[in-house]
Order: sequence, then C-alpha cells, then structure tokens
Amino acid sequence: MSAACQITPMPVVVRIGPLIAACHSEVVLHADRLNRLDCAIGDGDHGTNMQRGCEALLAERRQLETMPLAETLVEAGRILIMTIGGAAGPLYGTLLMELGRAIAAADGAEDFPAAFTLAVDAVARRGKSRPGDKTLLDVLCPLSELLAQAGGSEDMPDRVAALAEMTVPMRAMRGRASFLGERSVGHMDPGAASCAFLVAAVWRELNGERGA
Repeated sequence: MSAACQITPMPVVVRIGPLIAACHSEVVLHADRLNRLDCAIGDGDHGTNMQRGCEALLAERRQLETMPLAETLVEAGRILIMTIGGAAGPLYGTLLMELGRAIAAADGAEDFPAAFTLAVDAVARRGKSRPGDKTLLDVLCPLSELLAQAGGSEDMPDRVAALAEMTVPMRAMRGRASFLGERSVGHMDPGAASCAFLVAAVWRELNGERGA
C-alpha cells in the first residue's frame, strides 16, 4: 500500500453522546459572547442559534448513539440545518453531512483527515467563500491542513482560538457582515469563534480533558 493510500485512523474511540454534551456545554458557556460578536457585524443571534442547534442534538443523542458514525454525522448535520437557522445552519450542517458521507464512501480506504478535507471543501462551495473572507473557513481550512500533516496537536484549543482571533483585522467578504465593508474590520467573526469553541470542546472530550 502506498503512503498516499495508507489509513490514518482516529486515535480514540468516538463516543457520540459525550461529544454532543461537551459541544452543548461549550456553546451554552459562550452563547452570550457569540451574540455580542454577532451584534457588531451581524444579526446578534449567532449564540442563540448555535445553542438551539446543540439543544436539538442533545435531545436526539440517545438515538444518534445507536447509529454507525457515518450515519450519525449525516443525521446530526440534518438536525443542525433544520434548527440553527441563518447562514450557520447550512454551513455546520454541510460540514457534518459531508464528513459522514466521506467516511461512509471511504469504506476503510481513506483516512479521517482526508474525509475532513472533503467536508471542508463542501462547506466552501456551499458558502461560496474561501479562507480570508472572514468566515468559519478561517478556522476549518487551517485545521484541515493541521490534521492532514500531523493528525492533531496537543495545543489544539489554543491553536483554533488563535485562528479565530486572526479574523479580527479581516474585512468580511461574505454574508451580512460583508455589507459593512471596512466597518467589519476590527471584529472577530462569530462563526469562526463558534467553530473554535466547538473544535476545542471536541478535542478535549476525545482526549479526556473534560472541563479543561
């Protein structure tokens, strides 16, 4: 088997229920901050919307736990699209749905980082955006590269927080924030912020660092 085809399995057992609970707790903790960030360049409800989506997943977690991982991700994505609303719902929903589909299609022939890259590419197409446009892609794309190169990092929470911080000097090129033009500069993108919070929560849960 060539290096390009070698399987790089996730180094931990994925337990969906605890992951959902961890993400829900993280979003509840930061919902007010996400709303404040969104007030500056959006509708001011990103935290509320994200909390609603996570609550919907939490309500369905027992059912989601009974499914194979790929099916769970697809169903979770559908739930987020139906419950988050706004631009975030389709983007986060697309990420999970396409990740699930990529994992299912791989059938052991493709590793998780490659599947994640395909999912991030799908988000970029859905949002018609790219890194530098001041969106959650400014976290997801570097994260995809990090996973492909090393499979993760011990300081992942700090890294993704720094990526979200890097959106502050950017000018928004997509979504409602883009209508502000130069006035969008100086504010962190709320989607990048929520993405960083969620990645950190998932990383800590997978690595047994709850509440860190």
